Amino acid sequence: MTIHIQDLKFQCIIGILDFERITPQDVIINLEIDYDYRDDFINYAKVVTLIKSDMIKNKFLLLEEALDDLSLKLKKEFSTINKLNLKITKPSILKGCKVSVSNFYNFNS
Repeated sequence: MTIHIQDLKFQCIIGILDFERITPQDVIINLEIDYDYRDDFINYAKVVTLIKSDMIKNKFLLLEEALDDLSLKLKKEFSTINKLNLKITKPSILKGCKVSVSNFYNFNS
């Protein structure tokens, strides 16, 4: 099975620039979770809550750090995850474009 969560938008402190360490900014999260569905399912509401609370609490400097941290926490919380495609977008950091960083995690290799 694959869970798709698209355009999860909230504000948090993320970035290395001085103003990014003070003022929360919009981030958009997109992810796909491939997992083994047997008798148990992954509660996508819990996935959303975990992502939002982790990012708000940790105030990451880099998108790359946030991606790696989230992937580990999601796998720990939901052990049936096989693969995770995770993307974080900062829609307002530069004029005229959206900036994103993404990574694919294969927990079976």
